[in-house]
Amino acid sequence: EGVEKAHTAFKQGLRELGYLEGKDFVLVSRWALSNAERLPDLAKELVALHPDVILVITSGPTRAAQQATPTIPIVMVATGDPVENGFVKSLAKPGGNITGLANVTAELSPKMLELLLSIVPKLSLMAVLWNPSAPAHAGMLKNVQTAAQRVKVDILPMKAQTPAEIESAFVSMTKARAGAVLILPDLFFGIQRRQIVELTLKNRIPSISENRSFVELGGLISYGGPNVFENIRRSATYVDKILKGAKPADLPVELPMKFELVINLKTAKTLGIVIPQMVLVRADQVIE
Repeated sequence: EGVEKAHTAFKQGLRELGYLEGKDFVLVSRWALSNAERLPDLAKELVALHPDVILVITSGPTRAAQQATPTIPIVMVATGDPVENGFVKSLAKPGGNITGLANVTAELSPKMLELLLSIVPKLSLMAVLWNPSAPAHAGMLKNVQTAAQRVKVDILPMKAQTPAEIESAFVSMTKARAGAVLILPDLFFGIQRRQIVELTLKNRIPSISENRSFVELGGLISYGGPNVFENIRRSATYVDKILKGAKPADLPVELPMKFELVINLKTAKTLGIVIPQMVLVRADQVIE
């Protein structure tokens, strides 16, 4: 489902710019999904085809493509901090063969904790679902731990990179009596979002994520920039510029300008949580 939506979003972006599939472009894709160890080989496969541009989604594929080619233009979507990850020299002047749209989530951690504490005021232990194969997650986890120390919330890191590990992570966080779970942004977690949301509801654990699609499926709250599929659609503007002669080195990296707060009121009622009015009025969307 996620793969199909990604293809549709990218093709829509190109279509809006006047490109017709089969006439103006051919799209060849490779997906590792939950098998991160395949990324280097898949990147080499694409490089061997000598494409005009390589589009990569999230930090792991970006790293694999970077290691596979220093010359073919790479457009990234939904990565962690691209400067910290070494993908670009700076946001304004990337300087190499990589540019695109990034999610810089360091400043989101305090905001997410503030939102959770206003909804779950007695929160003392928060689980964090993270993927050790996602390059950006170790840094994100540190940011969450730093923010949590300031507000005296203990963090329970729960790593998962397979559906079975997601299941066992929820068993562990339930046994530990975690008062909430923060789901770090990740393509694999996005693919498994239905499983994750069902486990939060089954175990009655309030959840917060960056991805509004979790909330649309029954998660409690999301706070983040445009969803990954919207950014994939927007990435077509970078591809267009590169095909017309622009160099990735000169195209500034785009960061989210607006962060959306989405709340699922139906889930709040199911969990016995009363959302304060001051939080509700700040929401961009309330699902009832």
